[in-house]
Amino acid sequence: MSFPRYPNYKDSGVEWLEEVPEHWAVQPVKSLTTRIASGKTPLGGSETYVDEGVTFLRSQNVYDEGLHLDDVAFISNVVDESMAVSRVQPGDILLNITGASIGRSCVVPVEFPPANVNQHVCVIRALKTSQVPFLSWTFKSTPVKSQIAHVQNGAAREGLNFDQIGRMLVAIPPMLEQFAIAAFLDRETAKIDGLVAEQRRLMDLLREKRQAVISHAVTQGLNPHAPMKPSGIEGIANVPAHWDVLVIKRFSTLHRGHDLTDAERTDGSYPVVTSSGINGTHGSFMAHGPGVVTGRYGSTGRLFYIQDDFWPHNTSLYVSNFHCNHPRFVWYSLQTVDFAAHSAKAAVPGIDRNDIHVLPVAVPPKDEQGTIVTFLDSELAKLDTLTAEAQRGIDLLQERRTALISAAVTGQIDVRGCTPC
Repeated sequence: MSFPRYPNYKDSGVEWLEEVPEHWAVQPVKSLTTRIASGKTPLGGSETYVDEGVTFLRSQNVYDEGLHLDDVAFISNVVDESMAVSRVQPGDILLNITGASIGRSCVVPVEFPPANVNQHVCVIRALKTSQVPFLSWTFKSTPVKSQIAHVQNGAAREGLNFDQIGRMLVAIPPMLEQFAIAAFLDRETAKIDGLVAEQRRLMDLLREKRQAVISHAVTQGLNPHAPMKPSGIEGIANVPAHWDVLVIKRFSTLHRGHDLTDAERTDGSYPVVTSSGINGTHGSFMAHGPGVVTGRYGSTGRLFYIQDDFWPHNTSLYVSNFHCNHPRFVWYSLQTVDFAAHSAKAAVPGIDRNDIHVLPVAVPPKDEQGTIVTFLDSELAKLDTLTAEAQRGIDLLQERRTALISAAVTGQIDVRGCTPC
């Protein structure tokens, strides 16, 4: 859908805005607010957090789509009282001003319980509550985010100070247009968000389908008419009668990865594989490819297939002996093992290979392993293509959302005549 432009424009005098509608104003944020300030970390830091009390908002709670409260902290009434100046109110705009999440913002909802913020979150209180909807969209626009990127302190990108926030320039239309623009963006972004949610649900279904295809192939085989026998494996009733059931240490021996500090790394082309996957390269290797690696600490349960020689990091476990099994079949088969469940049993969080080695797995003959691998490679490639297409759809929708917000709050499109469908 295309939207009309305003009849007349003027030069905004601001690099980030370029031209704006002739009857709009360009004003610094401080002229539109009564408060630009942040909180602090309570004396004693996280030791002062309590199980119940006053909500204490940190940067990890502030997202452009709203507050995420799954990792929220609480402080006591006494601590909150000592930080009374940084209490937030419904309608306040919260802006992350430090770290990787700098620039994320959202509005404190109506009827939100009493809350406070730490020093990484700036509280922006509008002069008029009626301006909050438009201003909140403005803070999500590319021109504002560009200004934030431009004025951050130093090359280290330390953060924003209150003066820099106050001096940021934004385009301000008459109040009735602010209402119209905010209402338009509420409607249109909700539609886009709905489409994004559909694509994400599709990706979830594709991930479930992927796992189901793997699990069926490596435990039931590809012949639906094959004679079956009881498996003795928890959660798997039967396996093909001609398959073996072996403990993992007889199927694929796992070995702890090798220490490698940043200082010890040298230039080279051999991938270093950590618990989260490939993390840079090194000048030498400790394992021949193809290899299979999983996380020992951190991202446990993810399996990585490495085609060439590599360095397995000490945060990982790798298959040091495939016992003549097809390496790629081993990779697929181990994806059906619940590593996380065994990590939870350990006294020290992490995976003990000895706990994994005693688990049973179904093992077909070597030639059948190759057939299953060929089938899975083909079927999963189709699912991966569909997943990639869904992700591309999400990326395009999010680009559309960002462009729509920026165009509306800077007057590049005229939405005054747009009415709900």
